[in-house]
Amino acid sequence: MTGIEIVLIVLLLLAVLTAARGVRTVPQGEVWTVERFGAFTRLLQPGLNLIIPFVDAIGRRMNVQEVVLDIPEQSVITRDNASVAVDGIVYYRIMDPAKAAYAVQNLQQALTALTMTNIRSVIGEMDLDATLSGRERINSSLLQILDGATDPWGVKVSRVELRKVEPPENLVRAMNLQMTAERERRATVVRAEGEKSALILAAEGRREAAMRDAEARERLAQAEAAATRMVAESAAGAGEAALRYFISDRYVKAFEALGTNPANKLVVVPMESAALAGGIAQALELLRPAGGAPPPAPPRPATASVPGSGPWNQG
Repeated sequence: MTGIEIVLIVLLLLAVLTAARGVRTVPQGEVWTVERFGAFTRLLQPGLNLIIPFVDAIGRRMNVQEVVLDIPEQSVITRDNASVAVDGIVYYRIMDPAKAAYAVQNLQQALTALTMTNIRSVIGEMDLDATLSGRERINSSLLQILDGATDPWGVKVSRVELRKVEPPENLVRAMNLQMTAERERRATVVRAEGEKSALILAAEGRREAAMRDAEARERLAQAEAAATRMVAESAAGAGEAALRYFISDRYVKAFEALGTNPANKLVVVPMESAALAGGIAQALELLRPAGGAPPPAPPRPATASVPGSGPWNQG
């Protein structure tokens, strides 16, 4: 091989190396920085890019997609001196690759330390109960703080989430006992209120029943008084004959009801007409006004022959 051939081969290899150093293909989702003699000059966007070989060099390869950063677990003291174990995640995205590459030495490490410090600061201002029930408030506070603190780094923090907020085991047992006691107290109060309501309703029911019973008795008395007044007016207009008929009818119906009552084992009823007429005459005698003439004696009907022994019939 002659010297000319060797020179040509070397020139060809140098040309290939120069082309390789001057052409850069940036993948989607990344932005590369270009440094010239160690100083930042420009950014390479996704796609085919050309740089000056042996003068320009690729500095940092920055991922501009949204990144999920895991925050390790740490022990945090609340305002009421309760210790809780807390960890979380942070969602962030690089908005300015040049700042993210050169304004902070290690972006993820700096963001992790910043998040852990602010978690301790935010939870340290809250009581344990507020910490356990106020995750949304803590997340909002952390998001506002981290987004403002990382702006000089060219980073946008889009979301902060606490995954675990757990008190120690002994405190959990104490909280369970407290919760059980509170539920038992509420159940006792509810039972007492129910019994009180039942007693009040029962008393109101008895009062309503008594009022209605009294009202019913009053109306019954009014009805009886009206009936008596109507009978008296009818007797005054129709004479003693109508009154005698009314009393006799009531007398017979009373004996009929007495005989048909299933509770009576034995009913003794006088069958002589004279006895019945005598009872009617006595009733008329009570109704006759003082000094008035006695009512005429009712006719004595024929004595009916009734089977059985004697004038009394056992039913």
